[in-house]
Amino acid sequence: MTADPVTASSAAPGAEYADTASAAYQAALQVIESVEPRIAAATRKELADQRDSLKLIASENYASPAVLLTMGTWLSDKYAEGTIGHRFYAGCQNVDVVESVAAEHARELFGAPYAYAQPHSGIDANLVAFWAILATRVEAPGLAELGAKHVNDLSEADWESLRNKLGNQRLLGMSLDAGGHLTHGFRPNISGKMFHQRSYGTDPETGLLDYDKLAAAAREFKPLILVGGYSAYPRRVNFAKLREIADEVGATLMVDMAHFAGLVAGKVFTGDENPVPFAHVTTTTTHKSLRGPRGGLVLAQPEYSDAVDKGCPMVLGGPLSHVMAAKAVALAEARQPSFQAYAQRVADNAKSLAEGFLKRGARLVTGGTDNHIVLLDVTSFGLTGRQAESALLDAGVVTNRNSIPADPNGAWYTSGIRFGTPALTTRGFGAAEFDRVAELVVDVLNNTQPTQASSGPSKAKYTLADGTAERIHAASAEMLAANPLYPGLTL
Repeated sequence: MTADPVTASSAAPGAEYADTASAAYQAALQVIESVEPRIAAATRKELADQRDSLKLIASENYASPAVLLTMGTWLSDKYAEGTIGHRFYAGCQNVDVVESVAAEHARELFGAPYAYAQPHSGIDANLVAFWAILATRVEAPGLAELGAKHVNDLSEADWESLRNKLGNQRLLGMSLDAGGHLTHGFRPNISGKMFHQRSYGTDPETGLLDYDKLAAAAREFKPLILVGGYSAYPRRVNFAKLREIADEVGATLMVDMAHFAGLVAGKVFTGDENPVPFAHVTTTTTHKSLRGPRGGLVLAQPEYSDAVDKGCPMVLGGPLSHVMAAKAVALAEARQPSFQAYAQRVADNAKSLAEGFLKRGARLVTGGTDNHIVLLDVTSFGLTGRQAESALLDAGVVTNRNSIPADPNGAWYTSGIRFGTPALTTRGFGAAEFDRVAELVVDVLNNTQPTQASSGPSKAKYTLADGTAERIHAASAEMLAANPLYPGLTL
């Protein structure tokens, strides 16, 4: 089994790899320091902070030194608008190789007939997917009268006119408070302006997706695009059922698997829980559970490939060739047997974390998890998500506040905290450590008191009992020391 590229200790086979990486980073930071020492200092401090904190943000991970080093090359200097073999700039032969390798690994890893490696982020990937579906499905009349306006200057009436001109511009996606993403039709986002949008939620009692209600909503609304996927839903999804619903109403099924792509790549999600065979278009980020660089991918069935391939110049600018190279390296890592073992540990550890919360009396949305996400309802502690997030950060536990279904505190203050297991699993944490993490989190929240006011800015204010932060820091330091981040890497 291939050694994990992030957590392999300096005493293990391949210790010279850590030494080589250490020398590379030392040299790089010396060069940076000679030009702008504040940036070199902030970079060193970031590594120290990540080593010394419990990173539980579900959308973060630790990329390998190989992935990180790939981004710091002269591939960054090359413009390459267009597609493989068909660029608008000369001298792109090496970028063609990079993009081809990244797309090849993506196709093989996910079993997709087509892969597009250019998107700079998950939002970019979704925009490419949306416009590719529109270009394939809708015949739009001329839009010259709106073309002279900048997108930021379009009024709601302009957007309505645009949607009408494009025909069936309907999108049905998971609501933000149920666990969907802002790009799934949230009105302030561009996706909510492009489309006549409606949201589907979860059962108010269980917090679970109700496929019958979703099907009824699709029959009534008849969307052009049905969006599956989530950013804060702690359960698996049956994508075969979503495809049945989409086919029944004539919709294109688009799945955003940015959060759980690593569980798909690692063969934890198979059969009906693997979206790639069922979705017409699948989008993802390459970081999060996939443990690569920050960036995006689009996977598509053949009938959508030509339109997706026009992502640049449709909605993207010049591709980031150095990041595409890093995607290729990360995807190559994800094709190793060690990644499948890692992905299974991510899911197993999430169950351990959830069980640790439940046995200490905490309230979880849906009552548990069967993916990599645990969503904690902090109202039982008398706190808002903003208060809980800040108190945990004081104690060295890095999380993010998150809405819960029918959240009374809205999307800014929230009533939940979202936890994810990919990053600490990368560090080597197992069931015992995640149970201890649950204990420490509950300790912090039990020792956090909100201010008396219940509205306005006071929803963010809190007091943490004396000695709590120090106690939690000391306890977590033992686990972190036993599971070092980038061992052997010295700066």
